[in-house]
Amino acid sequence: MAFKKTILFAVLLCNLFELKSQVKKPVLMILPSDNWCLQRYFYTEISNEGSSMKVPDYKKAFQEDLELGQVISKIGSLMIENGFPMKDAENEIKNAERQITLDDAITNGAGKNQIKLSLLDRMISSSKTDILVQIWWVVNKKTNGEKLINFTIEAIDTYTSKRISASTGSTSNNNSNKSTSEILIEEIQNKLPLFTNQIQSHFDDLFENGREIILQIKIFKDWELNLDSEFQGQSLSQIIEDWLQKNTFKSKYSVSSYTENFMKVDQVKIPLLDISNRGVDARIFLRNLQEYLKKAPYNIPSKLISSGLGEATIIIGDK
Repeated sequence: MAFKKTILFAVLLCNLFELKSQVKKPVLMILPSDNWCLQRYFYTEISNEGSSMKVPDYKKAFQEDLELGQVISKIGSLMIENGFPMKDAENEIKNAERQITLDDAITNGAGKNQIKLSLLDRMISSSKTDILVQIWWVVNKKTNGEKLINFTIEAIDTYTSKRISASTGSTSNNNSNKSTSEILIEEIQNKLPLFTNQIQSHFDDLFENGREIILQIKIFKDWELNLDSEFQGQSLSQIIEDWLQKNTFKSKYSVSSYTENFMKVDQVKIPLLDISNRGVDARIFLRNLQEYLKKAPYNIPSKLISSGLGEATIIIGDK
């Protein structure tokens, strides 16, 4: 009997170890913060509805700042040691720029309903990054050669743009022979356990309670019907809400704005993975609604537009 108990205990330990090793980790990407880029003049100015807006120029930052690549590479290595899959920011910049060039080449004046995505949005969407890690630091040198470094490292949920983890610090080092990146990494490494635990706790919560996205339903201006029009004895808005009730994670969503031609749905909870264990984002989730409306008995055409991992729009009546 004692031998059987020992075997059973060993099996349970093995199963526990296997489950622990299978804990899914979020995909991370590390970039300098907006403030870091602006303070060092790594930015471009664009026009946004008549106003000038400064946008970080990550490509220029990586090319011209020698410390940035060293800091991000080392933090990335530490994250990998903790089991987090990483996306290389420099490679994603190249991929996003290549995609922008292709899109510009094939648009040819069409696509009036397309949403123009920023470089960062494209990087995040194409790489399927779950968490964006941003780093900021500033160095002040004292008269005795000592370096005083203030820094902040924070984690942002790419679907909601909400900050889920942050760590700040200030460190001084009397060894002036050490580089800024070496001093900075030493201090960040000390704070990393709590930082990564907060990231993983957030991701575990998403598995338990679903991931939050935003959906929009619009009506094409030339369509003869609208959200109040009836199909099979129900208004189109009711049909859509019934579908959301059945397909959202634990039936969680909230209609925050509604007119006969527009519906905005906030706090939409979706599963992280589909039945094939593939990641689900706003576009994939809303595509299922698009297919549902296209089939009989509704036969409603629509156009699907993605504006990032966490937000998508259906324009009904537009093919």
